[in-house]
Amino acid sequence: MADRWALAPAEDGGVELAPLGPDGLPAGPSLREPDLARAVRERPDVVRWVWRSTPEVYPRLLDAGVRVDRCYDVEDAETLLLGHEGRSGEPRSAAAALARLRGGPVPPDPPQRSAEPGAQSSLFEPRAAAGLPLADLLAVYAEQQRRHERAEHPARMRLLTASESAGMLVAAEMNRAGLPWSAQVHRALLDDLLGERYAGGEPRRLAELADEVSAAFGRRVRPDLPADVVKAFGQAGIRVRSTRRWEIQSLDHPAVKPLLEYKKLYRIRVAHGWSWLQDWVRDGRFRPEFLAHGTVTGRWVTNGGGALQIPKVIRRAVVADPGWRFVVADADQMEPRVLAAISRDPGLMEVAGRESDLYQSVSDRAFSGDRDQAKLAVLGAVYGQTSGDGLKNLAALRRRFPRAVEYVDEAARAGKEGRLVRTWLGRTCPPAVGAVEAEEAGIPVDDPVGPAEEDGADDRQWTPGYASTDARARGRFARNFVVQGSAADWALLLLAALRRACADMAAELVFFQHDEVIVHCPREEADTVVAAIREASDLAGRLTFGETPVRFPFTTAVVECYADAK
Repeated sequence: MADRWALAPAEDGGVELAPLGPDGLPAGPSLREPDLARAVRERPDVVRWVWRSTPEVYPRLLDAGVRVDRCYDVEDAETLLLGHEGRSGEPRSAAAALARLRGGPVPPDPPQRSAEPGAQSSLFEPRAAAGLPLADLLAVYAEQQRRHERAEHPARMRLLTASESAGMLVAAEMNRAGLPWSAQVHRALLDDLLGERYAGGEPRRLAELADEVSAAFGRRVRPDLPADVVKAFGQAGIRVRSTRRWEIQSLDHPAVKPLLEYKKLYRIRVAHGWSWLQDWVRDGRFRPEFLAHGTVTGRWVTNGGGALQIPKVIRRAVVADPGWRFVVADADQMEPRVLAAISRDPGLMEVAGRESDLYQSVSDRAFSGDRDQAKLAVLGAVYGQTSGDGLKNLAALRRRFPRAVEYVDEAARAGKEGRLVRTWLGRTCPPAVGAVEAEEAGIPVDDPVGPAEEDGADDRQWTPGYASTDARARGRFARNFVVQGSAADWALLLLAALRRACADMAAELVFFQHDEVIVHCPREEADTVVAAIREASDLAGRLTFGETPVRFPFTTAVVECYADAK
């Protein structure tokens, strides 16, 4: 039997199937079977399934208890190939790809669905309409194989497509598993933090803090309205642009302390309060909809629920099942290690080849042992802080690690000039990126190494007027893109390897964001999972970047409660 098959769900609930040869072309006649899950279950030797869309097919298989090893997501591949060809933004559906192939009118992509509270993922959606007939899907797939061969680095591009499809499988499985969550602990936390609730008004503690803010200003001020607060500071002779924590925390005014506390608690009430708990937690699980490669850099996002911004205090509610544990793993100083791997800078690769503190090693070589200065220099090179002390730090970094700095400098020049910029595997940054894309990708366009909120939410000031015509901003984005995007490439292969390791255990992947992964497992499997994470990291490094001395260590914690991991 062929180890690769293609399938296309039919409108009547059945499925069309065909075996594929090594060249991606049909290796036998197509078949029609009445049940999708049974058709896949009865072919356990198939290594990779080719289908139009993982969100269309895989949740149906998981509902039936069927898990696949690998897949090729045609629409996901189309997105990557369009970007690589400098055509980002064109319709990415399989129907659009077929229309381009045949020279017909290209249909627009359907509008993206927003998650509704209480129906957190596509698992709970009505079944999607059938996509292309199998013959048309195979035509698109065959053309995509030819387009891979025309890529700048065909082997890397194929690896990127495969890893993205693997990420889609991981996301679907995480959506189904959900993150263990104790509603009882969550309610107790809210009661303790916010106090009693009053009908039609704010919880007691927020009302008390609002009164303290008003008393400090000498008039009634609404702390939940930034414009009102900015005006009140102005009347007190203090000019501020916003009420962001990093901007007001150093002000000498009695309203600052209660205002910051109000903002922290108000954010918790709005983002993860009682209404959120009622809407998003069901049967002991929080089920956001994870979207693999949700940004241009490849970083993941969630569709609703705010899963990637869980405040530290609320993490107390993330509690493992009885007899189970969380293995929480954080990649150590991932982005500078990625920079070492992609730039092939000998000095930085040597430093990144150790599992010790990378910033301390850089400081010993270039900053007379000043770790903080070394960290600012490295992050400044990645994020584009090239003024003031940043320029001086960058010069010192350039003397010791010239190839690393030149790598991101060249990316910045390419971005400014409107040229395509690629990650190591071939993910491509469009020549013009706007403010929304920058913010979603986690790349600040102003104050790039500014402080973040201590409660887990990023509270840096973003420049609202960022525009795709701003060459300097495009350069800064491109500088970061080659590093952050290559890190996302590596993370996908890490997830794929870890998923495969967990397949032989009861362990399940339940959370992922950028450089952190959480595995939920029986207590007796915890040590095995810790070892699997280390092995997956090493394998991902070799597959993504080839044989380099660079290592990607993780700090792991085995805990019953997520909050205890940090």
